[in-house]
Amino acid sequence: MALEAKQATSQASVSESNRSRILQHLYHNGISSRAQIAKALDLTPAAITKITARLIEAGVIEETGDIEGSKNRRSIGLELDTTRFHIIGVKFARSLVQIGVFDLCGNALHLETLPTVYDNTIDDTIVIIHQRLTQLLNEDTSIVAIGMAVPGPYLRNEGRTAVVSSMQGWRRINFINEFASAFHVPLFIEQDARAGALAHFLFDPAVHTSDNLAYYLVGEGVGLGVIENGRLINGFLGAATEIGHISVDVNGRPCDCGNIGCLERYCSTPAIHNMLIEDGVLVPGAADMTHTDATRALFAQAKAGNEQAISMVRSIARYVGYGCVTIFNGFNPKHIIIGDIVSEAGPMFLEEVLSTVEERSIPEIYNTTSITLSTLSADAAVSGAAAVAVTQFLEHPSMFFDVS
Repeated sequence: MALEAKQATSQASVSESNRSRILQHLYHNGISSRAQIAKALDLTPAAITKITARLIEAGVIEETGDIEGSKNRRSIGLELDTTRFHIIGVKFARSLVQIGVFDLCGNALHLETLPTVYDNTIDDTIVIIHQRLTQLLNEDTSIVAIGMAVPGPYLRNEGRTAVVSSMQGWRRINFINEFASAFHVPLFIEQDARAGALAHFLFDPAVHTSDNLAYYLVGEGVGLGVIENGRLINGFLGAATEIGHISVDVNGRPCDCGNIGCLERYCSTPAIHNMLIEDGVLVPGAADMTHTDATRALFAQAKAGNEQAISMVRSIARYVGYGCVTIFNGFNPKHIIIGDIVSEAGPMFLEEVLSTVEERSIPEIYNTTSITLSTLSADAAVSGAAAVAVTQFLEHPSMFFDVS
């Protein structure tokens, strides 16, 4: 019996893998015939026919009518309808929490930003999130999963963030205990920058054909998500690629993580906000603003030609550039995409980043690596939260549908 059970488990695993490969082929390649799928995946036509029949019966894929096959023969096309199924994405970023509803291609159907979060309102925010997610699920029966993007370093097995600079109250929230079983659809949690990397891998037409990229999050925190050969780099506890806590000045500013001179202390929105408060002139009333509003006010001044603002933005960009050099040397990705609030500084900011990186990096690496600003229509962390769930949808279809 033990051998029979082992064989049945092995067969189920193979079947799930093949279902996943078919869904991923249709997701990335669009309408395809059974023969085209069989050739691309090196599976027999009989196996493809059997698996796709169950997927059609379960409503996961559908036939689209005749398409042109090989030797001018007519074939029936198959398609994964990416607009039929919806995903909720939730982004946690200290004082900023966003909720969105997306289709499987990352198109935003609904986006909302919750009231600004403070240390003493975290519990209230958690209650609001439960209420809003329940409401969205009740209003839209096509939602099949929820993804969450949380600040790093996120200890994935424990369900909590080890350090949340400038708002330590989030450390006591266990995201798994709080949310994982709270709703009638599956829920998945990922570190925010890794979620952003998945968003670009799945949704960004400029890089989605590449299986080697890095998403460099520069917002309320500074984080990094790296996809190597199509897979996220996680580390033993899930705390890998925490570039925001790499020291760029060993005699510099102390950080909540215990280190000195962390990158996050020089280019995140809380760091920028502190600079503006200390300055007291460049952005009037900065002390009464949120981190995000103060940072955007600085960028508006720079874009309007204020020389002091331009100088500050260029200084921030140089620190972001130091981070790019570390990404070069540590991971050597083909693409680095800079996203979140600080990337809104625009072309002048990117120009300074590139200049700094060129000056400080190995020429062969600099000349073969693209560094760009994110162009996703929604913030990469909130769309990335959705991408986390989309990835699970494609890789583990039996978790969502009866396809056995």
